[in-house]
Amino acid sequence: MKYIITESQFNKTVFIYLDNQDFILIETIEDIYFLNSEEDKNAQIRYNKGRWCFITFELIDEISSFFSLDEDDSQEIIGLWIEDTLKIKISNIFPLDSKHMHII
Repeated sequence: MKYIITESQFNKTVFIYLDNQDFILIETIEDIYFLNSEEDKNAQIRYNKGRWCFITFELIDEISSFFSLDEDDSQEIIGLWIEDTLKIKISNIFPLDSKHMHII
């Protein structure tokens, strides 16, 4: 059976999925990090308060495969979720390998 849903309904579904990840936020002077646990050394998401955002390839791939999206759409919807979660506007989003997402 196929269902037709609006883009906003779909976005809400992805937002709920991301909300249920229970990310732990760590804020520094320049950045906000989204971690899976307090013991993690690398973040899944790093928002630079200069309005840049970095998202791990792993998280992008997870959203892509779970929701059958291409990577660009996954990156975009994760960015929208970050904007909604932090109540900010992101100017640029970049995918990045998790080994470069070390918490400072």
